[in-house]
Amino acid sequence: MENLKTILYNFDELKGESQEKFINLLQKKELKKSDKIVNIGEVAENFFLLTKGVVRSYFTHKNGKEHTRTIYTPFTTTGALSSLILKKPSDLDYECLTDCELFYGNFHDFRKLTSKDIHFANQYSKILEKILLRIESRVFDLSVLNATQRYLKLKKDIPDIENLIAQYHIASYLNITPIQLSRIRKEIIEKRLY
Repeated sequence: MENLKTILYNFDELKGESQEKFINLLQKKELKKSDKIVNIGEVAENFFLLTKGVVRSYFTHKNGKEHTRTIYTPFTTTGALSSLILKKPSDLDYECLTDCELFYGNFHDFRKLTSKDIHFANQYSKILEKILLRIESRVFDLSVLNATQRYLKLKKDIPDIENLIAQYHIASYLNITPIQLSRIRKEIIEKRLY
């Protein structure tokens, strides 16, 4: 119940009757490490609100190498947004990297509410703004920051990341190899950068 209160706090546009409609839209789900919330090629139907754990979105190259695009931590939204909006198969897999607790709701039911209730429309706008800013930040990081700077930024955002997920997932997210990550971590320790 406490996690639902935190979610509702983040959905500050929804008050009173609107909040009640939103709560009725949500269902709780507990998943294990390696479970997927969306599979590549699947047309997504639900949005997800992560309350515990870590989820990643990724794709697999033809050579079998996985590339992590996004790491989601509590209390963020996750799911295949382009699949939801365009009603097309997802280009990415969404996998739990740890045991997770999520609330989920049908995206199209949520969208119907946005056309009937200004509070839902405002909340949807805020969610899309947050997603856009997250994507813009990610593009900036990959375009401008070097690997060490990207790692330090990740550590600032998720201080205990090494205790949560495997090193190769961190390396993949940073767009480097696990060997490069080991070298960066060693250099940081030696220079006491973190």
